Amino acid sequence: MRTQEVVVDSALSMLMSPSEPGPGSLLDRAYLDAVERVDDADEARSRILDAAYEQFCRMGIRRSTMEDVARRARVSRITVYRRFATKDLLVEQVVRREFRRYFDRFLIDIEQARTAADRVVLGFVSSLRAIRSNPLIGGLIAAEPDLLVPSMINDGGQTLATVRRFVAGQLRREQRAGHVPAGLDTDLVAEMMVRVSASFLAIPSQVVDLDDDAQLAAVARRFLVPMLHAED
Repeated sequence: MRTQEVVVDSALSMLMSPSEPGPGSLLDRAYLDAVERVDDADEARSRILDAAYEQFCRMGIRRSTMEDVARRARVSRITVYRRFATKDLLVEQVVRREFRRYFDRFLIDIEQARTAADRVVLGFVSSLRAIRSNPLIGGLIAAEPDLLVPSMINDGGQTLATVRRFVAGQLRREQRAGHVPAGLDTDLVAEMMVRVSASFLAIPSQVVDLDDDAQLAAVARRFLVPMLHAED
């Protein structure tokens, strides 16, 4: 396996399963952090995470060491290890924080919409923009896009399932508010919406400009919004 494959595969695998005690995957916990407004009061820990993020973006995960992070954070190596026992744990926490920021942004974006249809459109555009433009997560995907699909397949669909549960939860909120039909199969609709989004992330399009928010919004309104009315 090539070096870049190891880096991308390892980083993506961290999104799919936890390396620390507690329920759910890294994506699950990042979403819970956002919903519960969890804040990090440890200033040194935040400083280390900031330094690690910058280091990983500049040099890549594999080429970066704990010593590099300590130097960039201007703290001792012992201080880094006290808060992050291993490099894998540090990487996981950096990626988790980036997804937390994504979920924070997503929840803010959809609050601006007045209808369920508008929230679907904003959610679709916001998701693709946030992930693709993120220097760390988007960079990993861009570095080896052909590895994204195999990584999703090899984890038994856990990554897609995590995002699908998130989207299905949003759809059920719309149901309870009476904004979408009570008979809507929220899990199936969420599955289809997530797979459409994932395909755009994994496979470059020659038809849809993924950097054009207006075009992405038009795609969502034409193909995703009608799913809100797809009753059994």
